[in-house]
Amino acid sequence: MKIIRNNFNDTWVCKMKKQSLRKGLLTLAATACTLTSIQIASAEEVNVYSYRKEVLVRPLLDKFTEETGIEVNLVNGKADVLLERLKSEGMNSPADILLTADVGRLVRAQNAGVLQSVSSDTLNKLIPAKYRDPDGTWFGLSLRSRVIYTGKGRVKAGEIKTYEDLADPKWKGRICIRSSGNVYNQSLLGSLIVHDGAEKAAEWAKAVVSNMARKPQGGDRDQIKAVASGECDIAVGNTYYYGGMLADTKDSERVAASKVNLVWPNQEGRGAHVNISGAGVTKSAKHKENAIKLIEFLASDEAQHIYTDKVFEFPLRDGIQLSKIVASMGEFKADDLPLAEFAARQAEAVRIFDRAGWR
Repeated sequence: MKIIRNNFNDTWVCKMKKQSLRKGLLTLAATACTLTSIQIASAEEVNVYSYRKEVLVRPLLDKFTEETGIEVNLVNGKADVLLERLKSEGMNSPADILLTADVGRLVRAQNAGVLQSVSSDTLNKLIPAKYRDPDGTWFGLSLRSRVIYTGKGRVKAGEIKTYEDLADPKWKGRICIRSSGNVYNQSLLGSLIVHDGAEKAAEWAKAVVSNMARKPQGGDRDQIKAVASGECDIAVGNTYYYGGMLADTKDSERVAASKVNLVWPNQEGRGAHVNISGAGVTKSAKHKENAIKLIEFLASDEAQHIYTDKVFEFPLRDGIQLSKIVASMGEFKADDLPLAEFAARQAEAVRIFDRAGWR
């Protein structure tokens, strides 16, 4: 009898040669061929649960398969849904890797107990310590910064220099920003809590709410478009969304991006807030060795070039040539705060947002 995998959702089929059918029926009578939910590991594959859109990660995964012969089975979904799926599946989960954006997502998975600590000299060498978990539970793979965008001709150069400046009353009715439920905003506020203290961070959140041009809505591209259309004069968003708009095949996206200026915040102080896309090996991993190989590849120089060329993110370390679009964003000073420090303040950030009326 031959067992053939049908797909990544643990569906299996049984095939038998005619001459062995009679003998096989006796075996089937005993076992009922109940292979539907059995995990059978293939040495040449790795299974990934990914919050990141397939269009962003597929070039990386295909290159890994080309170089190693290891097939990557990908399941995409929303971050919270994937986390709940991992929790409910437990040790029966087929996933080997959780791939997601923002360190906050990885820390939540870590706290939920669905990731395991792994040891890799390669990852310790390639990934700076501030961009990975000290215990090897999660690893950063690429960088992005949460920056400020201003309308050309409506906000003077140097008029806004820091995240803290967003609280200035002169910006009343002029700021667009995403909801407090967005993990990127939670990480940003978490960093403000660490740098400025919880009291000042709460004052900042309340002041920004007073300065909003509209109720929080939409994604990061929507904030940039709102500035471009004149609905507001200032927005906050991640750099790779802006890069994606500049490279978009749609004229409307490129035109909108051309109407805003990118402001690197806090350049005279601690530097701009940075975050990661990253990954962790699941506790249930049946292909642990392959999972580590994939994460090592994603941290390699070759993959870092793909991140900057195709995803418009910044590489983890110096010495990687930036794509033309990413380089056009200019040089900047990055905040050196270890990611784990502000990720640990996200729950506090949510409470501050709630008290400030930031919906």
